[in-house]
Amino acid sequence: MAQMRSQGSYGMGAPNPFGGPSEDKSESSPLDAIREQTSKIEDMLDTVSEPVRPYLPAMGRFLIVVTFLEDALRIITQWKDQLLYLHDYRHIPNGITHLFLLVNVVAMITCSTLVIIRKHSVYAVGGLIGVVITQALGYGLIFDLNFFLRNLSVMGGLIMVLSDSWVRKTKAFAGLPQLEEKDRKMYFQLAGRVLLIFLFIGFVFSGEWSIGRIIVSLIGFVSCVMVVVGFKAKFSATLLVVILSVFNLLVNNFWTLHEHHPHKDFAKYDFFQILSIVGGLLLLVNSGPGTLSIDEKKKVY
Repeated sequence: MAQMRSQGSYGMGAPNPFGGPSEDKSESSPLDAIREQTSKIEDMLDTVSEPVRPYLPAMGRFLIVVTFLEDALRIITQWKDQLLYLHDYRHIPNGITHLFLLVNVVAMITCSTLVIIRKHSVYAVGGLIGVVITQALGYGLIFDLNFFLRNLSVMGGLIMVLSDSWVRKTKAFAGLPQLEEKDRKMYFQLAGRVLLIFLFIGFVFSGEWSIGRIIVSLIGFVSCVMVVVGFKAKFSATLLVVILSVFNLLVNNFWTLHEHHPHKDFAKYDFFQILSIVGGLLLLVNSGPGTLSIDEKKKVY
């Protein structure tokens, strides 16, 4: 009986009796070919990065908030210039300018410290997002497209801090997480992935075009799409980390500019903002894209 139930008796793998082409399951789609190659690269990256992997969450959190720490230090060291700008150019009354700067400095230092030490992440992230919004309004940068896109990416990094803290909370307890917590983590991971790529959109639409810029933009665009849909997200996030880090060192090298160079502060600001987004991508590399991704769906099916 067992011998009669052979593969041929069910017509599987046999020629099509109706004369049509036989089904060849050995053929692989281009998507499968890409997945196979990127899996090999991911395995190699996992092997190489194994010594630093336990430190990735701490590195990511620190890099995410480093722009806020630098901004707080800049406000303190340029206190008079900041007051002058807010009063003379933004026409904000004197008392409010002092309060505005003081609240921003305290909020950035306190919330950044909480993010680094992994305490009260929800309140810390909420405070830093509030700083981003109030500074955009206070300095009149709300309609600056480049500033807007960059800060969307910074917010994406902060959201990754939240999702990372929920992932750690879930792993820390033996019991299953509540459905509401799982859903919240899932959607925040998706939101973080989407927001992180807006910096690269700003990069594409700013500056002069060249052959090198076109090549980097195309590679970055493909990587951004892979991050958003969650297809080989760890590999694509690692690629974006490399691209942004090289770009940051070559373009925003503020340490090479003279102390009184008019673009020194802008280059420094851009440098630390990109570091923050790199931190968000490192958290993505560490925790993965989450449930709403092609990578996770592939595991299910």
